Amino acid sequence: MATQPARSKPAKPVARRHPLGPLTAEEIVRAAQIVRQAHDLGPRQRFEAIELLEPTPAERDKAGRIARRAFVSTYDMASSRLYEAVVALDQGKVESWVERPGARPRIGPDEFLDAERIVLADPRFIAALKRRGITDLSLVCADPWSTGSGLPGETGKRLAQTIVWVRNHKDDNQFAHPVEGLVAHVDVNAGEVLAVIDDGAGIVPREASNYASVFQQGWRTDLKPIEVVQPEGPSFKVDGNAVEWAGWTFQVGFTAREGLVLYDLAIRDGGRMRSVCRRASVAEMIVPYGSPYGCHPRKNAFDCGEYGIGAMANSLTLGCDCLGAIHYFDGVLAGIDGQPSIIKQAICMHEEDTGILWKHTDFRSGRCDVRRGRRLVVSFIATVGNYEYMFYWHLHLDGTIALEVKATGIINTAGIEPVDARRFGTEVLPGVLGQVHQHLFCARLEMALDGEENAVVEVDSVLEPEGPANPHGNAFRSLETLLESEQGARRNMDAGRNRHWKIVNRGVVNRFGQPTGYRLMPTHTITALGGERSQLGTRAGFTRHHLWVTPTSSAERWPAGDYVNQSSEGEGLPSWTKADRAIVDRALTVWHVFGLHHQPRPEDFPVQPAVACGFMLMPDGFFARNPTLDVPPARSEKSCCV
Repeated sequence: MATQPARSKPAKPVARRHPLGPLTAEEIVRAAQIVRQAHDLGPRQRFEAIELLEPTPAERDKAGRIARRAFVSTYDMASSRLYEAVVALDQGKVESWVERPGARPRIGPDEFLDAERIVLADPRFIAALKRRGITDLSLVCADPWSTGSGLPGETGKRLAQTIVWVRNHKDDNQFAHPVEGLVAHVDVNAGEVLAVIDDGAGIVPREASNYASVFQQGWRTDLKPIEVVQPEGPSFKVDGNAVEWAGWTFQVGFTAREGLVLYDLAIRDGGRMRSVCRRASVAEMIVPYGSPYGCHPRKNAFDCGEYGIGAMANSLTLGCDCLGAIHYFDGVLAGIDGQPSIIKQAICMHEEDTGILWKHTDFRSGRCDVRRGRRLVVSFIATVGNYEYMFYWHLHLDGTIALEVKATGIINTAGIEPVDARRFGTEVLPGVLGQVHQHLFCARLEMALDGEENAVVEVDSVLEPEGPANPHGNAFRSLETLLESEQGARRNMDAGRNRHWKIVNRGVVNRFGQPTGYRLMPTHTITALGGERSQLGTRAGFTRHHLWVTPTSSAERWPAGDYVNQSSEGEGLPSWTKADRAIVDRALTVWHVFGLHHQPRPEDFPVQPAVACGFMLMPDGFFARNPTLDVPPARSEKSCCV
């Protein structure tokens, strides 16, 4: 019997990457290799960013395959020169190569560890610790922080400053023991300590205050378990990074600088899909501290631009960080060596019950209709030194998009030196101050409401003057003002006028002849504190207004500028909007600033209960009526009377 020829296995189909799919580990390696081959900066070449160069809306709307390209920011630690490259991954070539004179890249986690190691080997620093009775260097925590704008003698250097705490033992909470008045300035590129400043009294608080479970002597017994159960599984569908849920469609992205990004948010209305937003993320944040003493005026952490909030994302834990039927997305990022770094389970997606969606009882018939709401939650958590930030994007059944940002972790502590420092914080442990500070976030929303040509309207509620038109003094109405140019769109919340803003498409009208719209509800606006000479005043000008509106531009992505580390005055939104460009009936980016004003409490220590802030985008004339009438009635079979 003749033998049959071996049958070849069919070729495995090559998965086509979605145009907005984050770079794979293989693409990161390839991009770094292409750049090194074309522009070798030598043995001290490092990479600040290797990420997807996002195709423009016009490119995405074209039929056919879109070439994959990478944006690369690379620098030479020997010369401190930084370059930007655009890499055509399919063709294996560098399309552009541009130097950015004076730019300072973010400082990566491994560079921070190097800075601490360098400081702990410095004889001056060791002597300052010994003066305070600290001789076991293994218990010293010299946490590197950004310095902001340089002082005389610091020009041209890439800096970090170390703020110092000490542990009583290796598992101790360091933030109970600030080493006030001791700080070192480090040149990260040169790997050397520039200065050691030692002007503290030498008193280190030593009372222990720990939070970890190993220190807990007993557990309360008055709490019963709550389980989140979805016996039929979740309602969402996932294909790669594409998600469908309850009429919503979107793409999940992740960057080192922003963390979670949502692309191409669209919602079903009847039998058609309608676009809402091209891109949504938190593009910047700053945490300014209010003490004028010591190193504290230079504590102004831009956690996105200076460190990269995505690069510090947690690997999330099922049943603890996330409850229910969970889908995880990994975060694939580039390290400073050009090699991929994979954060497993960096993004969590699940559904949550939100209580009653709507309800009404007809008191004549006694008939009651009630529907329960739910939301899709897409989230990630980042640990930035002492703080944890939790970012939750919520999609609701009625078309609402909401962002909730929670802060937990440990407040940044300081010693009470001088005594007058008490005025700028709260004593949370004897001799330990929790300084007053703020958390200010800037959301970047590239709107695409029923298409690209959008506009923004400011809506105030105003009381009519008493007179013939308002004889009883009770009349009030909405007053809408079209924001026509960038400078006119630098706006702030006005609680006295119950202000909100509305993004509209004036070329698409609803059944009432009004432009379709989405309402931006500013639910957590605060006043940014910091004088004109402060680093917040000079480097974080975006915080001066709660709303900015700009024409969408791929060159204008970051509200505090492209390179925030040791940045100059007025970069980003304050600079761009000086052009006062028209912002009516065109592709628009809406920037919303919100946050938390934090006057610490004793209850915030040794670990802070989570506090939240955020905003909402709500349909306003977008649908013809309540879009949730088709949500079916539901009754939980697990609920019971007790």
